[in-house]
Amino acid sequence: MSSNHWFRWGAPGFWLALALAGQAAALQLIHAGPLIHYQHYRLPAEAVASAGLRWALFTVSLQAILVAGGLAARGGAILRWIRSPRRVLRLAAVVAASGCLAAAVSRDPCFFAAELGFAVLVQMVNAANILLTAWTLPAEKLENLAHWFDSWLGGSDTGRTSLDRFAWLAALWVAAAAAMLAWFVYERHPHLADEVVYLYNARYFAAGSVTMAPPPLVAGFDLDLMDYEPDKWFSAVPLGWPAMLAVGAALHLPWLVNPVLAGLNILLVYLLLGEIYPRRTARLSVLLLCASPWHLFLAMSFMTHTFTMTCALVAFLGVARARRTELTRWAWLAGLGAGAGSLIRPLDGAIVAVLAGAGALGLGGARLKFAALAALAAGTVLTGAVALPYNKALTGDASRSPLIDYTDKYYGPRTNAYGFGPERGRGWPLDPYPGHTPFEALINAELNGASVNAELFGWGTGSLFLIGILLFSGAMRRPDYLMLAAAAAVILAYAPYWYSGGPDFGARYWYLILLPCVALSARGLEWIETKLGATGRNDVRATAAVAALCCLALINYFPWRSVDKYHHYLGMRPDVRELARVHDFGRSLVLIRGERFPDYASAAIYNPLDLRADAPVYAWDRDAAVRDRLLKLYADRPVWILEGPTRTHAGFEVLAGPLSAQAASLTLERSPQP
Repeated sequence: MSSNHWFRWGAPGFWLALALAGQAAALQLIHAGPLIHYQHYRLPAEAVASAGLRWALFTVSLQAILVAGGLAARGGAILRWIRSPRRVLRLAAVVAASGCLAAAVSRDPCFFAAELGFAVLVQMVNAANILLTAWTLPAEKLENLAHWFDSWLGGSDTGRTSLDRFAWLAALWVAAAAAMLAWFVYERHPHLADEVVYLYNARYFAAGSVTMAPPPLVAGFDLDLMDYEPDKWFSAVPLGWPAMLAVGAALHLPWLVNPVLAGLNILLVYLLLGEIYPRRTARLSVLLLCASPWHLFLAMSFMTHTFTMTCALVAFLGVARARRTELTRWAWLAGLGAGAGSLIRPLDGAIVAVLAGAGALGLGGARLKFAALAALAAGTVLTGAVALPYNKALTGDASRSPLIDYTDKYYGPRTNAYGFGPERGRGWPLDPYPGHTPFEALINAELNGASVNAELFGWGTGSLFLIGILLFSGAMRRPDYLMLAAAAAVILAYAPYWYSGGPDFGARYWYLILLPCVALSARGLEWIETKLGATGRNDVRATAAVAALCCLALINYFPWRSVDKYHHYLGMRPDVRELARVHDFGRSLVLIRGERFPDYASAAIYNPLDLRADAPVYAWDRDAAVRDRLLKLYADRPVWILEGPTRTHAGFEVLAGPLSAQAASLTLERSPQP
């Protein structure tokens, strides 16, 4: 290869390497970690004072200096471009719209202002860095890039989109990537309290039961979101997701359910967007979704949101196909999707039902015929009505959900109710203020918006700038407005709920906006291509820049987020699974010392459904009184004692075992709880 060729690729290679180093360094300045809090930048004053962070600040500063020099060298072209006041106003609007979500709001307004300014600066430097990468691409190679992109993305034809090789490869990539994350990062182990009860629920559903027999001692087997009655013990969460997870539990592969559903969602997204947009837009959207940390990290978990998205996509695809084909069976399918969504996350199901119903009535397209409308309504109601006998069996009232019953019982009346009021909330640290008000709804929206800006694509530029470009381009089309309306509906519907959803897996309560976000981002990219291109041709430099951003996210953001946050997230670890294998616990009582969460919750999920079974039984060494009762209840078993992560500040450790009940009691008396 000639030296001239290397010289032509040297400039873009240099700028790309600088972008890689700059983003990697900027991520090290973010304080996220495995505990539950919103991520924040360590500002320069703090970074300078830390020997471990100085190099990161130096790298970010060097990147800024070099990028400024690169822009100055092209000052003439930049000045010619900004002579148009309209362009300047558009650029300023995009920077302002993306910049206001560059950092999560803090209780200290001075810190928030400083962090927001620093975060915006980092995003602008990264954006300019990628701009220079694309700007310096060899002109003679752009034609080759255009052919390569066209081979992947196809043309802008508006013909019917079917499941082709592109769609299947994208789905296989997502399923495989999510499965690898579930295996290596999440270790096939629940990390949130919600996930523990989802798995418990799935296991007894898979065994053919609606509830379990109550534990012999409630205080020794106490888990959040598990309700205890004299004659039954059951999970208080809605039944839809545990029912789906039960399929995986029956196959002893529950950790694979979400990765498979995520791959299925890729196919559904491709088909749905193919009904709304040209094929190129649908493919661009799918590629962005394939590289989305928000999508892939949620797909590695045991959370509800991936399956909720599946049901929503089925509902919307059913309406779109019913419009085009006038076949009633598609409306039935749409109703099935909307109704099933209500069994997983009732508010999300209601949002989907309203949006699907609006589409069926003619919003954004043709109105369905009466038979199809009736099928949609009947499918939704009949599927959603499955919850009524379930509620009746668990709470005694078909109209009262187990979750509302649980929160009212253990946290107080109306603490988890929808709407505004002083009694809302559970006093969690992430809840900005007691109760819930419209002002607090704005705070929650900013927290979620900042999470989307970070997690949607994991770009150093922020993830929302392409949407901002489209919004201020003046090139919005009817499908774009429909996507924007769908996203707004989700955001507004969650405003009256007291909690933002927290930082677990991004803005997870807003997860239904994922599809509008990727579609609008794809449309923003297409607008840039058209605007920069010569007459009748697109400029592929913008696509190359976005492809570079996605590659940087795969190299930088995914490993950083995996190791820094999600590995042993919240102190939840699968060590008990390995200790049971190595030490062969067998038919024993295993006392877990530490907190209910994460120590006991990490072990409890490995309990048999029958707490008298010939298997290890994991109980919480809550206090001396509970311990004594447990030792009497299981006096015929050897006893193992495990120290939990909150006591070891590492993993689970075997303190002693196997012991007799008397020896275990003496051992624990000499090693009291802190």
